[in-house]
Amino acid sequence: MPSPNEKRPLAGTRILVGRARHQASSLSAGLRSLGARVIEIPFIEIRKPRSFQPLDSALKNLEGYDWLVLTSANGVEALWQRVRKLRIPRTRFKRLQIAAIGPATKNALVKRGFKVNMVPEEYVAESVVKSLREKVIGKRVLLVRAKVARDIIPEELRTAGAQVDVVEAYETVVPEKSRARLRMLMKNPARRPHIVMFTSSSTVRNFVELIGPARASSLKDVEFASIGPVTSATLRELNLPVAIEAREFTMGGLIRAIVLARYAERT
Repeated sequence: MPSPNEKRPLAGTRILVGRARHQASSLSAGLRSLGARVIEIPFIEIRKPRSFQPLDSALKNLEGYDWLVLTSANGVEALWQRVRKLRIPRTRFKRLQIAAIGPATKNALVKRGFKVNMVPEEYVAESVVKSLREKVIGKRVLLVRAKVARDIIPEELRTAGAQVDVVEAYETVVPEKSRARLRMLMKNPARRPHIVMFTSSSTVRNFVELIGPARASSLKDVEFASIGPVTSATLRELNLPVAIEAREFTMGGLIRAIVLARYAERT
């Protein structure tokens, strides 16, 4: 009888990973080490914003901010590229308090020599707000994020009494090259994934855009796995059932949830 602790608990399970191409490799490697047959088709593509002027202006005026908030590793990478381009010394960040939405964002910051002062208990926007609400009263906050993102963080922090500047560091778009590949894959029952992984609301929306709403909702033999409640809410909003949801809102937590779900199906 298989158990969640066996070495290859995902043996024979086809899993579709839809992360951006440059981010998929480590996640795929983790799944393959557990025996999964991984299919990589990106649902999301990361692009530079139309202009770096707002981000560059904020970076040149860091002394005017008390807090820097980052909501993704992609935001950290974009920030770091501009810091290097503008030759801004890391010492300029020392007086700033830095908040990261979760461990992946924190690790990306630490890797580049930044000290992270706050990571919320749960890795969602609501928890960031809860952790910061009392700390930002009367403070000026720089929020670095994607072009399209939920407004809960800036809105709630402003309500709490903070002055918040939101700058776009990157944008996410639908990768058109994935459309034909994804539709062909889903048409073939012998190759179709058992599980599709979603790591953000953007990946859900783009998946539906790529495959089509009617086809997406007709995939009765495919299970949708979500990294957390916000992503799950987007799946349900688009009439896609949530079969698996991570308890810890990280890539590792999502993999563990999938392992436990497959074990439960076999017992």
